Amino acid sequence: MLAPLIVVLGPTASGKSALGIALAQKFHGEIVSADSRQVYLELDIGTAKVTPAERALVPHHLLDIVDPREIYSVSQFQRDAISAIDAILARKHQPFLVGGSPHYIQAVVDHLDIPHVPPHPELRTQLEKRPLADVLAELEVRDPQSVAVIDHNNPRRIIRALEVCLITGKPFSQQRGAAAPLYRSLLLGIYWQRSVLYQRIDARVDERMQQGMVQEVRDLLAQGVSAERLDALGLEYRFITRFLQGKFASQDKMVERLKYAIHDFTRRQLSWFRKDRRIVWVDGGEGMERESEGIVREFLLS
Repeated sequence: MLAPLIVVLGPTASGKSALGIALAQKFHGEIVSADSRQVYLELDIGTAKVTPAERALVPHHLLDIVDPREIYSVSQFQRDAISAIDAILARKHQPFLVGGSPHYIQAVVDHLDIPHVPPHPELRTQLEKRPLADVLAELEVRDPQSVAVIDHNNPRRIIRALEVCLITGKPFSQQRGAAAPLYRSLLLGIYWQRSVLYQRIDARVDERMQQGMVQEVRDLLAQGVSAERLDALGLEYRFITRFLQGKFASQDKMVERLKYAIHDFTRRQLSWFRKDRRIVWVDGGEGMERESEGIVREFLLS
């Protein structure tokens, strides 16, 4: 029988990290982060990375492993995550894959066979010169499935998806076959009513601002991380960088626009997760931990 892997997933601000830690403590577990930005050093406040105190409660893996100037691909994550999970199993501990990056989760759970398509510098340069809206429109024609889940404001990902389509002649979304699964996976998702989830998102943005998220971006710029690179590292870094460049009338206006953008991103996250019928959803709130513990216990005994 395949070794068990417990996945804790959900949209932004749903409480994945806290639930993952609570369950890992109960089931002698270790956590592998499935977050496309928490792999990067110095991206702490803007990614809601678990604190040193939280990491002391349960071993965490794949946090702070890449310089933010570098690009870390899904295939690299798949390799590193599988290595971390296998090491946890070798220690006779229970691996938990915790995060909200759907491609990262799918790469491990479904053991995706990710094709290696080398970058094409000339083609990429041509695409970078075109308006992003035009590139996105062409991608929608060639690969509507990718457009449905991709961040529409992330030039790097949009250009890469179209680059692969043009080089191979096939939709980017259809080039990831699945190999034989490596683990027997339980996918545990956290559900909140949409209005409550938006309130949680807004409260977390406000908390991050108080924690010094603007200063974190200033420090990254001072360390030589380019504005273009920060633009590709997620909404928080994109909006704050543009604020520091004077592209918003005020910090309050930037925060307001950032909240709406995260709401939109969350809708795309949920759209992706809803397609996966394997996910067992638990209601967020007071009884979430107890219900989740029961589901995990039953899964491990099955």
